[in-house]
Amino acid sequence: MTGGGTAKGARRRELIAAAAAALVLEQGPGSLSHRAVAARAGVPLAATTYYFRDLDDLAAQAGGALVDGWAAHAREVLEGLDGAAPIEDPAEVLVRALLPPGDDTAVRAHHEQVLALGRNPRLAAAVGASRVRLDVVLRELTSVALAGTGAHGLSPALVLAVLDGAVVAAVSEGRPVRGHAHDLVAELIAVAS
Repeated sequence: MTGGGTAKGARRRELIAAAAAALVLEQGPGSLSHRAVAARAGVPLAATTYYFRDLDDLAAQAGGALVDGWAAHAREVLEGLDGAAPIEDPAEVLVRALLPPGDDTAVRAHHEQVLALGRNPRLAAAVGASRVRLDVVLRELTSVALAGTGAHGLSPALVLAVLDGAVVAAVSEGRPVRGHAHDLVAELIAVAS
């Protein structure tokens, strides 16, 4: 059964999906179970099966919640920019918006769990289907961040791909993650200008 036809039900469903997303990011997709999600959300175990058909349905909602969280973080950085002032370091803005908050250990852990999403087909499909919501924010972010550069036409997908590749390279080579990501995004902007 999938409940949640009321406003209260919709809020509870969102709470459970957000708890599932947080669990996946912290412990990986293999940690996703009704019991673990219920404990994380602080709801009775029966709530997870009432609001979600099965574990696949819960995984799909968790994937959407993950993307919504990433988009909200990028939107927060975007809204913190002074639209009137030119951006001195567009690479810094993009790195700050596209990487999770925290130190290099937090970024490394985040990317390890994101890579593991592919092990759960429902999670991966949900992230892929929800990606359009993140792309809307990324298009606006890159447009603002790159406005004063000749690289204003860079696609958000390319910026994100370079950033993700920089994280993987930094982690696998023992480099400072944020610094390496910044340097490669700055190089991309310079080449595209």
